[in-house]
Amino acid sequence: MRKFHIASPEEIRRGETTDVYFQRTMEVLKAIGKDKTKVVMEVTTGGLPNNWDWGVICGIEEEMHLLEGIPVNVYAMPEGSIFYPLTYNGIREPVMIIEGEYGSFGHLETAILGILCQASGIATATAHIKVAADFKPIYSFGIRRMHPAIAPMIDRAAYIGGADGVSGVGGAKLIGKEPVGTMPHALIIIIGDQREAWRKFDEVIDRKV
Repeated sequence: MRKFHIASPEEIRRGETTDVYFQRTMEVLKAIGKDKTKVVMEVTTGGLPNNWDWGVICGIEEEMHLLEGIPVNVYAMPEGSIFYPLTYNGIREPVMIIEGEYGSFGHLETAILGILCQASGIATATAHIKVAADFKPIYSFGIRRMHPAIAPMIDRAAYIGGADGVSGVGGAKLIGKEPVGTMPHALIIIIGDQREAWRKFDEVIDRKV
């Protein structure tokens, strides 16, 4: 029985998180002998939330792991690059291009898009917050609102987008930084007094915090 409702890396690579119409497309193409058709897949966006005119690409590293061992050529913007949905003449700008036989990677389109959209969305929002804050220090404390299985990815994407630190233990380890944060309400409630909680925190926790 699955203890957490998440897919394993192996399930993702097998296409078990894909939309079913990609599986059906593969069935049809194999039946008519066209599953080895050479194709070029361009990953683009037609627009961004809040009428933003630029974004931050993120998720490229995971894409490379997803496509590892598959006979395709991949061209992508480097992780953390600024991208624009449209060029100056209104053409969608690809952030990643995949060349190869459709049958070798078509079943992964859902995962390919999901990885980029989720991570880039977080990185982009963080970057716009950083700009709105006039480049003052900002920190990512968003993982308590998301599934814990993706907490490290969230913190990493926020860091790439411009967050100066992250609260998550796993995310901080992933980016090679110390996690940030002091005390939750729970400590104050259990001790029963704010000032006493602050004193005990100061006595116990490393002063660099």
